Amino acid sequence: MGDSETGVRAMLPQDAERVLAIYQAGLDTGDASFETVAPAWEVFDAGRLPEHRFVAVGGDGGVLGWIAAAAVSERCCYAGVVEHSIYVAAEARGRGVGKALLEAFIASTEAGGIWTIQTGVFPENTASLRLHHAAGFRTVGTRERLGRHHGRWRDVVMLERRSGSAGVD
Repeated sequence: MGDSETGVRAMLPQDAERVLAIYQAGLDTGDASFETVAPAWEVFDAGRLPEHRFVAVGGDGGVLGWIAAAAVSERCCYAGVVEHSIYVAAEARGRGVGKALLEAFIASTEAGGIWTIQTGVFPENTASLRLHHAAGFRTVGTRERLGRHHGRWRDVVMLERRSGSAGVD
């Protein structure tokens, strides 16, 4: 990461308060998600795969950002496809936190046999688009006027990263 006193580790239940606060702050920007309120920890925890969730921490151990994935379907043919979310605290942006989180996440999904990581990003969130493209994601299209958010229609840029090893046989 950009700061030598930061690292990435598995997300733990004791991270819940800070993870949800970073999530809510991201939602409050209006350019992170169609969601407007971060869920309770129990809902967050139940909806994300435990083996593919990480936090970035500063030298003091404080959480600076997080990344987590959910299965896209219960159907076995989609067992290697996940959708992820990544959020970085405002004070930690531009310091390599997102890059470090994505690198750890990609390593985890590669080791776990995930062949496709997908996500949707509002086109106005140019920092997220740059981060994902730099990490090997490609734009597969734009879903126009996908939903209304804060009283206006929003497009969503669909991105994916295909594994170079999982699911290539």
